[in-house]
Amino acid sequence: MNRRSIDNERPDRLYAVTSGRSRTEEELDTVTLIVSECAPTAGMQSEHVRILHLCQRPVAVVELSAELELPVTAVRILLRDLMDTGRVTARHPSSAPTQAHSPDSDTLKQVLHALQRL
Repeated sequence: MNRRSIDNERPDRLYAVTSGRSRTEEELDTVTLIVSECAPTAGMQSEHVRILHLCQRPVAVVELSAELELPVTAVRILLRDLMDTGRVTARHPSSAPTQAHSPDSDTLKQVLHALQRL
């Protein structure tokens, strides 16, 4: 673990980054994609600026956590700040296909037999 990672995990730094908050009302899933809706403005918190730069393309919450070298819980708090001001939007991953959209068992068997013949 490098020195920068150790410094970022210090409780006093995390307290400052999150303004003392430890959770948000609505938890974001770690695979939720975050997208910037605007450019950073002068005077913004440095972590917010980094998030806006990183999310010019969709980025998962867990990826942001890794890039920022912050715990997911802290990143969720920062994201909630940005979401509340409309600076980022969350795109929740689509759910798994329902039974109605899944292929029937006969089709799956035919695919399996075709693969076995290869």
